[in-house]
Amino acid sequence: MFSLREVAQKIDHTLLKANATEKEYVQLCCEAKGYRFKAVCVLPYYVPFCVEQLKDSAVVVATVVGFPLGANSFEVKAFEAEKAFLAGATEVDMVLNLGALKDGKIKDVLLDIQQVVEVAKTFTNRLVKVIIETGLLTVTEKRLACQLAVEAGADFVKTSTGFNSGGATVDDVLFMVSTVGKKAKVKAAGGIRTWTQAEKLLRAGANRLGTSRGKDIMIQYQEESKSKKF
Repeated sequence: MFSLREVAQKIDHTLLKANATEKEYVQLCCEAKGYRFKAVCVLPYYVPFCVEQLKDSAVVVATVVGFPLGANSFEVKAFEAEKAFLAGATEVDMVLNLGALKDGKIKDVLLDIQQVVEVAKTFTNRLVKVIIETGLLTVTEKRLACQLAVEAGADFVKTSTGFNSGGATVDDVLFMVSTVGKKAKVKAAGGIRTWTQAEKLLRAGANRLGTSRGKDIMIQYQEESKSKKF
């Protein structure tokens, strides 16, 4: 079984809804500090605010780029990433250009990711995660998306935004892990609400879990751990 610390360090505690308020981000950051999560994942506007909230903790701030559709121009995505890193974010989760992928515009998809990766390289210890939106892709397209992310130098491939069709599944995580091998890590996101789900995804090889239910998952984990002692 995973230790409490291991589980906490796999979680990106997430708040990306359009009507989220500053009060909710305060709560998010408090929970992240309390449970010692790896990161909070927040909307770009709230990056500086969350960086300030978390300055005395080890929790890092992640944000999104080209979110949630992925159809922004290369230049806009690169600019978004740069602004986020300058504001104190250490990780960005960018949405792959799904339409371009389906149109077979492979060079465009590759360049799209490379632009953000190149921005990340101008900073120290910055990570890029590529959201491939598995629920909207065929098996062939999923494989290609993962391969392009790896070729572009991304650190992670991620299952979904949670705002479109489908979410994280064990089968998709297993597939993505087998495709990227040791060249990148896998983040599962979308519809992860329980420890039972989280554990299955971690055992399938997910290195991170993006979820707005981080607190609930930790409580369920602790309850299960206690029950196994008796």
